[in-house]
Amino acid sequence: MTKDLILTLEDRPGALAKMGEALGQAGVNIDGICGVTFEGMGMIHILVDDPVKARRALEVAEIPVVREQDVLVLKLEDRPGELGNIARRLANAGVNIHLAYLATSTRLVLGVEDIQKAQGALRAK
Repeated sequence: MTKDLILTLEDRPGALAKMGEALGQAGVNIDGICGVTFEGMGMIHILVDDPVKARRALEVAEIPVVREQDVLVLKLEDRPGELGNIARRLANAGVNIHLAYLATSTRLVLGVEDIQKAQGALRAK
């Protein structure tokens, strides 16, 4: 299962650079990223190729990993309505989406309440 790491960073110049440098020096590739700031803090989601190595590199850099979660990573067609189609199929199956961002190669990263139920809904046509 693919992992999304959730980090907190201070909302200041260089914080994201420090994160990127720590992962780069450890040889960890970032496959997807989403970040927002609020009241002086940044909440960052990263999709990485090696979550164990990424956690270790971030801990050494004193960047807190708040949580690690399994996520769905779906290859999308780059066309209008694709997100709506996937989200509707999950909604019809009663699956709530609590995280969505795009990753490299037009892949959609979804954090959902029930991954197995979501996978079943997306396999069904």
